[in-house]
Formats: sequence, structure tokens, C-alpha cells
Amino acid sequence: MARLTVNSQPVQYRLEDDTPLLWALRDASNLTGTKYGCGTGECGACMVIVDGQAMPSCTLLLGEAEGRSITTIEGLSADRSHPVQQAMVAEQAIQCGFCTPGIVMAAAALLAVNASPADEDIARAITNICRCGVYPRLIRAIQRAARVMRGEETLNAAPPPAIVAPSAG
Repeated sequence: MARLTVNSQPVQYRLEDDTPLLWALRDASNLTGTKYGCGTGECGACMVIVDGQAMPSCTLLLGEAEGRSITTIEGLSADRSHPVQQAMVAEQAIQCGFCTPGIVMAAAALLAVNASPADEDIARAITNICRCGVYPRLIRAIQRAARVMRGEETLNAAPPPAIVAPSAG
């Protein structure tokens, strides 16, 4: 039984210690923003922040996550107002969207420790694979988010609309 903190909430998983964190998050906690991509930690679709560091959740076993603090895309910002999320929208750095949560998490972890990343810093930190090829816009989005976080720019990109269930009537 692994005990950890997920999105600032204590969680206890009754799963085997060799269960990848990805499956605990998706299947047991219904946090489906963390995506399965390659299963080897290479693509970045499953990126989460673990104790402040971006890590692929498909290769981190639940037993290894014991006692650690995990932040998923759902915990980064409930209303999608995090500067990285807003800058990704403003710079049109999202196409199909499958890789977006992992990229956002890697970028948020980078900006938490480096408020003024150079393009080379971004390239080293964001190793996520994007089949749509948004890399130039991605770099612009991360630089823009950094400026917002430093207070040099304001950004008022509207968050994507919420999904609303049809009313019974």
C-alpha cells in the first residue's frame, strides 16, 4: 500500500508496489490528463512533477513514489490559468493536444527553477515528443510564460471552455 500526496491531497493506493505511477493516477485516481505514450519514459506524454522535478510517470513505480509529492496537469491549475497553459493557448502551441499535458508539466517544472530560461535550457528540459511539430511555437510559449511569471507581461488568454453536461429537460 503506497501513501503519497497527489495534487496536494494525501492518497493511499491499494495497488502492487511495482505498478507504474501512471496507471495508479489514471485508473485509481481518474486523473486522465496524464497520458500513456511509449511506456519507456521517452515521449513525455505521461510527465508529472514529482517533488518539484518533471518525471515520466510510466517508469516511476508506485513503491518508488511512496511518501513523495506528485502534481498532475489537473493539480497544476484547476481553471487552466497557469501561465504555461495560458501561453500555450496564446502562442497556438497546441495542435492535437495529446502531448500537451506532459509538455506543460515539464515547462512548469523548468520555470519553477529557472525564471529566465534560454532556448537551449528549454530544449534540454523539454524532451517531450510532439508528432505535430509545434516546437518553435512551444519555445515562444515557454518564453512568454516566463515573462508573465516574472511580471514583465500580462496574458489574458481565455482558458478552453469546460465540458458541460446537457441539461435534462
